[in-house]
Order: sequence, then structure tokens, then C-alpha cells
Amino acid sequence: MKPVRVVTIWWVLLLVSRLGATRRGSPEEASFYYGTFPLGFSWGVGSSAFQTEGAWDQDGKGPSIWDVFTHRGKGKVLGDETADVACNGYYKVQDDIALLRELHVSHYRFSLSWPRLLPTGVRADQVNEKGIKFYSEFIDALLRSNITPVVTLHHWDLPQPLQVKYGGWQNVSTADYFSDYANLCFEVFGDRVKHWVTFSDPRTMVEKGYETGYHAPGLKLRGTGLYRAAHHIIKAHAQAWHSYNSTWRGKQQGLVGISLNCDWGEPVDISNPKDVEAAERYLQFCLGWFANPIYAGDYPQVMKDRIGRKSAEQGLDTSRLPAFSLQEKRYVKGTSDFLGLGHFTTRYITERNYPSRQGPSYQNDRDLVELVDPNWPDLGSQWLYSVPWGFRRLLNFAQTQYGDPPIYVTENGASQKSHCTQLCDEWRIHYLKGYTNEMLKAIKDGVNIKGYTAWSLLDKFEWEKGYSDRYGFYYVEFNNRNKPRYPKASAQYYTKIITANGFPNPREVESWRLKALETCSINNQVLAAEPLLSHMQMVTEILVPTVCTLCVLIAAVLLMLLLRGQS
Repeated sequence: MKPVRVVTIWWVLLLVSRLGATRRGSPEEASFYYGTFPLGFSWGVGSSAFQTEGAWDQDGKGPSIWDVFTHRGKGKVLGDETADVACNGYYKVQDDIALLRELHVSHYRFSLSWPRLLPTGVRADQVNEKGIKFYSEFIDALLRSNITPVVTLHHWDLPQPLQVKYGGWQNVSTADYFSDYANLCFEVFGDRVKHWVTFSDPRTMVEKGYETGYHAPGLKLRGTGLYRAAHHIIKAHAQAWHSYNSTWRGKQQGLVGISLNCDWGEPVDISNPKDVEAAERYLQFCLGWFANPIYAGDYPQVMKDRIGRKSAEQGLDTSRLPAFSLQEKRYVKGTSDFLGLGHFTTRYITERNYPSRQGPSYQNDRDLVELVDPNWPDLGSQWLYSVPWGFRRLLNFAQTQYGDPPIYVTENGASQKSHCTQLCDEWRIHYLKGYTNEMLKAIKDGVNIKGYTAWSLLDKFEWEKGYSDRYGFYYVEFNNRNKPRYPKASAQYYTKIITANGFPNPREVESWRLKALETCSINNQVLAAEPLLSHMQMVTEILVPTVCTLCVLIAAVLLMLLLRGQS
């Protein structure tokens, strides 16, 4: 092991041990607030098309970059899984709407599949009427159940032909094709859809798709590809907003925003200016990267300064971070009717005080180290720890940073513990209770939060993790071809929060937990019997028709023999 590497590991371990010693009894122990959310607060759950629908090549749908990514080669997805069938949601619409009614949600956030509507990604080539019909009927079914559709236009599944022909989001022309696609959606669904999200978590999409290659399209354009893709996505978002604003808003009266995911970054040492600056930098490289152009007209100054300086040090004539022209700044600024905010966990942040031996990259541009407190509840995931107080801080940060915008929490949830009883997810109840309560505190602080979307309705395909991570309120038995759904304890608990519109009193809230765990024990017994039921179903489907066919044949032969004997 190289000396620099040894020093680095020793330094990080020292910081982690210091966190464990000094942070005990800090904000994690803050008091629980009993109270209710504002009247009309919207509660919901979410999903995305690629993760749930399946039917990847049915009814005229074209291939997406994720279809190609999962079909090509081994090792791209855990277990070499694909989303060819996923939750079979394309064929189980009524079943899933019944689950939404069961949860008593006000809204459902879902995404449209761009290649299902436009198989080549280009409106001028072909519009898939079967795709239009599917989503139109789905929206109608939601509205009949008094569930508001919150529709995401693009949740990572770019049409493959746009990637092959133009390089996907590396090419600014993709923004024009997105604008055409968005206008189609506004035209055919906008009479009923009043809440539009242009992009879902574009930061992860570009970092893993164009920087590390862990996600489709699997490119590793270190230190350049993700910034270029983000630049074009921001322009695409602005084009879609302006199209809606000038053409559709007058008659449809809807809202258009974007959903940006970011964890909270807390300084390791709040008395150390370098740690405070590093934590601020963490948030600007995460949330500010996309939010600042939309709300202030340009990238955060710290991004421009850092990437510009490092680009010069690397011998480049221009910054690796693209620049907006004055006209583009004016065009992009103000293009959001609400801020969609996704959040899952928190990190402690400190200044990186050792040199990087790697070349240009997003991580090196930030010059910081992320740490976790060993005392934080471990949810069994490599990255997700339950730190509710960070949520309140992020909401307050967004409010002050971007001029008090209306905020919709568009994603918040926790994945399944690997060793947890499948349906009795008490730890997820604690996560849900803590995070929604911190959101309630943020509202009391004055943050303008309009709604909350828990992630997610169902267990589903989780990108490079395949089906190993389960975020759903409903357990999906993926080994059964019918993909049955079973409610987890957290589903019943969330329904209680929604019905009460908050947390009435300690006794009642505790009774919710006890009842949910009691119910899930019964459901677990049903789930345990599932393999036997599936086997019996298979036997029934195969054996009964076979026996019936044999009986008919035998009867026919006997009849023939009888007739011959009589003749």
C-alpha cells in the first residue's frame, strides 16, 4: 500500500472516531413534534415507468437506453437482471390504483415512458397511439379515484435512437427533441394533468450515466461528460417550461417544475470555516448545480471558480463547466413554478486536505470528504442512514437559497434491510415517522411545503441494484409471474399519517405502530404460503387442461370403438 493511501485512511478513520465521540446527543435526539399539517396538504407515493411497467417491447414501445444497457453484457446490473417485466405494471393498472386508494393518498407521482410514446424519440417520425391510449386511460382511472396525477416527463429512460444518432444528452439537439416530446404530452394529457415534473434527479442521471458509467448509457467521460449533459438538460427544462407558459398555461392552468435530489451536508466541525465552506460547496455542487441556474440564472459561483481553476491547472484553455450566454441566463432564470425536492439521507462534510492522484472528475472538483456517524441507524444499505434532522435543514436551506419557492417533496424513503422480515418493516416506520415529522417542523419554521411523495408505492427494479433493494410500501413477489403485491407494515402506518394529516398525540401514534406490526404478522403468513400457492396454481394451469384433454381423447376413442361394435 502506498504511503499517501495509508495516511488518507488513517485520517478518515480518525475523523469518524471523532464524530462518534463528539456527536452523541446532538440533533438526532431532538424532541418529536405533535401536530397537524396545513389543510389541503397533499400526500402521495411515487414510481417511474422503467422501474415498474415492464412490457418493454409491447404495443409499439421503442427501446430505451436502459433496455439496451441491461441487455448488453454481464455485470452492469446486480444479478444481470433486466426490467423487461419488472412489476408488470403495464398490465396491472387497476390493481395498483386499488393500492393507491387503500393508502388514501391525494396524489400519485409517476413518469411517462418517452420511447413508449415516441418510439424513436422524435415526434416527426412516429407517435405511438397505443402509448397515448395507455397513459390517457391511466390518468382517467386515477382521476375517477380522486387521485391527482403528478407526471414526470423524463425519469432516465431516454429513447435509444437519440443516444445512437446524437449521443443523447451530450448533444444540445436532444433538448429540442425533448421539447417536442413535452409539447405532445401537454397537448394530449394537459387537460387533466396539472402538475408536471420535467426531469427527475438529473444530477444522478448525468453523474452515473456520463461520469462513472454505472448507469445507462454507461459512458465514462470523466470531468466533462456530466457537465455537458447537465447543461443541455437545464436548457431542455427551460424550453419545456417556456413552451407550457406560452402555449398551454392559459387554457390548462397547470404547474411545471423540476425534481432535484440532494442529501444534506453538515460540517464536521461547525467552528472550522474550512468545514463550513466544504459543506456549503457540497450543497452547491449537488442542489445548486441545477437549482441556481433556474432560480438565479447561472451556476453557483463556487462551481464556476473551482472547475475553472482546476481546468486551467490541467492545461485547458476553457473551463470544463460550460457557460451560459447572457441571453441563455435570462431564458433559464425563473423557469419553475415549484421546486421538487428529493431527499434520503445526510453526510458529515469536511475539507479534503490530501492531494488527489486521479485526473479530472466531479468528485475531485468538489475537494471534500463525506463521512457518516457510526451512531446513525444503519438501514442495511451501503449509503442510506436514517438522519431525520438533515431533512429539516435541507428544506430550510432551499427556502432561503431560492427565494421561498413552493416546495413539493418528490422523493423520500428507505430501502429494504437485507435481514429484515419481509413485511414487518418496523425500521421503515421509524424512518417515515422521523422524516415526515422533521418536514412538519420545517413547515412550522415557515418553509412553503405543499406536498410529500413517499418513495415508493411498490418494490421495483432499482437500476444497477436490480431487485435487491426494496423501497416499496408493497412487497412484490418477483419470482411469481403474476407479480402479486403484499402490504408491508409501513403501508398501514403511512395511511394513518395521511388520514390524521399529521401526528395527533403520543398514545394514538404509538397505537398505529402496534396495529401495523400486528397486521403484518398475518400478511407474512400469507406470503410464506405463496410458493405453495404458486406451485398449486402452476399444477392447476398445466395438469387440469392436460387431464381434460386426455379425458376427451379417451372418450372419443371409446365412442369410436362403441360405434364400430354396433356396426
